[in-house]
Amino acid sequence: MQNRGIAARGVSLDFSIGVDLGTSGVKCVLLSGDGKLAGQAGKSYKPDFGERGCVEQKPEVWRDAAFSCIKELCSGSPEAAKNVVSLAVSGQMHSSVFLDKNGGPVRPAILWNDTRTTPQTKEIYEKGGGREGVLKEVCNLALEGFTLPKILWLKENEPENYARVAKVIMPKDYINYALTGRIATDYSDAAGTLCFDVKNRRFNADFVRRVGVSPDLLPDAMESTAVVGLARPDVAAELGLPDGVKVIAGGADNSCAAIGNGVVASGQAVISVGTSGTVVAFLDGIRAEVTGAVHLFNYSYPGSLYAMGCMLSAGECLNWLKRELLTGESFDELNRLAAEAPIGSNKLIFTPYLFGERCPHTDPNARGVFFGLSPLSGKGALARAVMEGVAFGLKDMFNLVSGFAEMNEVYITGGGGKSPLWGQIICDVIGVPLKLLNVSEGPAFGAALIAGVGAGLFPDFKSAKEKTMRVEKEYAPIPENAAEYAKFYPVFREVYASTRELYGKLAEL
Repeated sequence: MQNRGIAARGVSLDFSIGVDLGTSGVKCVLLSGDGKLAGQAGKSYKPDFGERGCVEQKPEVWRDAAFSCIKELCSGSPEAAKNVVSLAVSGQMHSSVFLDKNGGPVRPAILWNDTRTTPQTKEIYEKGGGREGVLKEVCNLALEGFTLPKILWLKENEPENYARVAKVIMPKDYINYALTGRIATDYSDAAGTLCFDVKNRRFNADFVRRVGVSPDLLPDAMESTAVVGLARPDVAAELGLPDGVKVIAGGADNSCAAIGNGVVASGQAVISVGTSGTVVAFLDGIRAEVTGAVHLFNYSYPGSLYAMGCMLSAGECLNWLKRELLTGESFDELNRLAAEAPIGSNKLIFTPYLFGERCPHTDPNARGVFFGLSPLSGKGALARAVMEGVAFGLKDMFNLVSGFAEMNEVYITGGGGKSPLWGQIICDVIGVPLKLLNVSEGPAFGAALIAGVGAGLFPDFKSAKEKTMRVEKEYAPIPENAAEYAKFYPVFREVYASTRELYGKLAEL
């Protein structure tokens, strides 16, 4: 495609768009070829929660919100919109979109946080050769959130709908389909389906067939930077985009977020403290034994993978504390009160398992605990205990991920990184320096970089990083603080170990 941008001082003023399709809303960013953020837009929506852990959403809601967001972005920067050359979408992993032969949704999508599929995960282990067999085939354990159990659930519980399904794709792929008319996915999203041979970068047809699903339901897969197709002329006109915009494959949200936080080389990793918490590290190959302790997925950086630990509740723990217990305090006040409490929060331990846990404990029944409540457990101690408990959970994951990847340069992002107190606590607990970058748009920014690399706005991700990112703040471990946390960490670990069986009994009541 010819360069439509305006050249100034040898710098291309072509633009790319990144879209982040989340569970509760969509965000869009406009990025110039010289690395500047030129615009942002967002739309909110809500998933539908039902009984027995059901969480669903109509794919049309995503399409309408994403199109509205892109349209707003273009109308807000009309001159830049004329020079948009590419677009990529980041999307929530694992969620299942069931399409019929005409490309229409058969039913609402079943989302990543839907937990109705426990019987199907057991079935996958039974038919797939047990835990070791599943790990050998797809490098990850069978969890309720993944795509394959959802397909089996549909087959067994809604056979009339299953009979109509022609393809199963992920949320961001539905947006790409609406833009181009082509059904496809990328390797990073495919890796989260439990249908994908991560090592060989292809869908594992034999394994999928063995557990009772036709591999014909699975889409074509490609690199995140590959071109799915051009935006259809009628859609481009509707959105305010020029003809010929390339729709790049994009990627899974955690993969795009890591790209957008500077993880573009071996030895780099990012700790994210958002609603959930993750530790993601760049892998150029799998050299350690695959145990299922961490997720091993294909990465949006071509030819590579990433190791990831994911805790289900991180920043949400502090949100919960403020929303339910300390309703009269602002987040600034919570930070001030927590800063006044001593390390160890007056000997108060918090386990951050409000929604169960995925890593390091694969335990949907686990729950949060305040251990050590006393008359000294005031507002500051409660807030600091939550911050320290999340930090201990991140350390659990960091230790596991370090078994697969060197982490010599570690970034931190999300609310936990922006809070000077919480960022320092995490740094002291884990015991490594942490860098906070100037970007905060996360997956949407990563998607814009992927779109830029895919269309040639940037020659590669390393040059894209050089143009767009800089270190705003660095945390260094404080030795005396780290020594104190080293005393409390084993107690944190023991709280879960001592109560593990009780969670199951509680769940049965």
